[in-house]
Amino acid sequence: MWVPRSSGVLLHPTSLPGGYGIGDLEAGYTLIDWLAAAGQRWWQVMPLNPTGYGDSPYQSFSAFAGNPYLIGLGSLLRGGLLTPQDLSEAQEQLPGRVDFGWLYGFKPKVLRLAHSRFQKSASPSQRERLARFQGSHGSWLPDFALFMAIKAAQGGKSWQDWPSQLRLRDPQALDAARSELAEAISATCFEQYLFSEQWSDLKAYARDRKIGVIGDLPIFVAMDSADAWAHPENFLLDPEGQPTAVAGVPPDYFSADGQLWGNPLYDWERARRSGYRWWTERFRSLLGLYDIIRVDHFRGFEAYWEVPAGAQTAAQGRWVPGPGRALFERVQAELGRLPIIAEDLGVITPGVAALRDALGFPGMAVLQFAFGGDPENPYLPPHIGPNRVVYTGTHDNDTTSGWYRGLGSSERAQLARYCPGVSLATASWSLVELAWRSAATLAIAPVQDLLDLGSEARMNTPGLLSPRNWSWRLEQTLSSALASRLRALTGASNRLDGGAA
Repeated sequence: MWVPRSSGVLLHPTSLPGGYGIGDLEAGYTLIDWLAAAGQRWWQVMPLNPTGYGDSPYQSFSAFAGNPYLIGLGSLLRGGLLTPQDLSEAQEQLPGRVDFGWLYGFKPKVLRLAHSRFQKSASPSQRERLARFQGSHGSWLPDFALFMAIKAAQGGKSWQDWPSQLRLRDPQALDAARSELAEAISATCFEQYLFSEQWSDLKAYARDRKIGVIGDLPIFVAMDSADAWAHPENFLLDPEGQPTAVAGVPPDYFSADGQLWGNPLYDWERARRSGYRWWTERFRSLLGLYDIIRVDHFRGFEAYWEVPAGAQTAAQGRWVPGPGRALFERVQAELGRLPIIAEDLGVITPGVAALRDALGFPGMAVLQFAFGGDPENPYLPPHIGPNRVVYTGTHDNDTTSGWYRGLGSSERAQLARYCPGVSLATASWSLVELAWRSAATLAIAPVQDLLDLGSEARMNTPGLLSPRNWSWRLEQTLSSALASRLRALTGASNRLDGGAA
């Protein structure tokens, strides 16, 4: 594996503490300091793109844009773009939770105020920085800004429900929209500039403290996205912009109908003919955000589940070959070796494993999946090799404390073989210690497990559309005592300073 033996923490920025209804990038500085004190080398986040359906970071309005709700307002206050009065209604709406409903009304309003003041008072050098940002992101920013402006003018409707001239991108209709919505377009570009500036500063702060960032690339884009609207030729859409097939997963032990995700599927033949140009730009963009990219649903690049449009369940789908090595080899020919973690969880075929290994990408091992009774389970500690990234759990799992509560007696007995005397009081740190002491080069734990939190702190329950999904926030301060405890384990596990003795 291409990183030294090390460890890190999974915590999405929205879960950070803060005074404006959601964790933001400015709160990340305190986290970085704590990670450094705890001897950690990695901060893992989920997608930083604008959230869409269900508030999920995996259903975004753009594969390239940043989430404006992560923009820190404190720096805008200090810079004179906002006033204390502008923020007078900013108070915690739901302790320990992101109140997305309230946030959708509050944050766009104050960011538009900041944009208005910037237009009136920005210095020439500030205007030049904004212009350079817009120029360097010309491949996606104009389309995204226009998409968001039209979407707002259409009352938030999906682009597939827009009038046909806008839905099908009639040039005259788009020119008229650019003229009529110029202010909204400018404001969106300004928000993306603010996000980029704040994230770049935070990432540089982390780099100076020898902390890298791991971020996600969801394999699919949302149907209601600027990507699908601006470039329908990249997807399996009919001439009216409607999908001919959508993404999902087949029936399994957990669901007799499978899961009907509904994302548009790629036209892989066209992508091949283009030299995978869109994918190259997508990876280039993410390499500017992250040091390591976790490719979600990696198996879909070997084969994906195609469901006919209009199907009521995913059971009517079929497996279709993906692009395989050709995509990654073409991208790496232009960008160099890609620092990728392959999310290869679930039922993985020999073909998926062969693709992962041929490309040299490390896969994932999740300890919560290890103790079901199968002695050959690849996630059991003795079976985890160096070319793996080991997790206690992921954002889709229950917290380890909540997981342990739900274990049957046989699972608890198997866990006890590796963690003698384990109990509810010790389960979280027992799994953290197993992960840290494993042979995996990289070990990651959600912050909830380090704090021994219960199911109330779960980030997401897959397949359940719930206001609790994606909304958990860290209420307590990460203490120096916890940092010392984690640093001691990290040192004892030979994960400090790149595994140096």
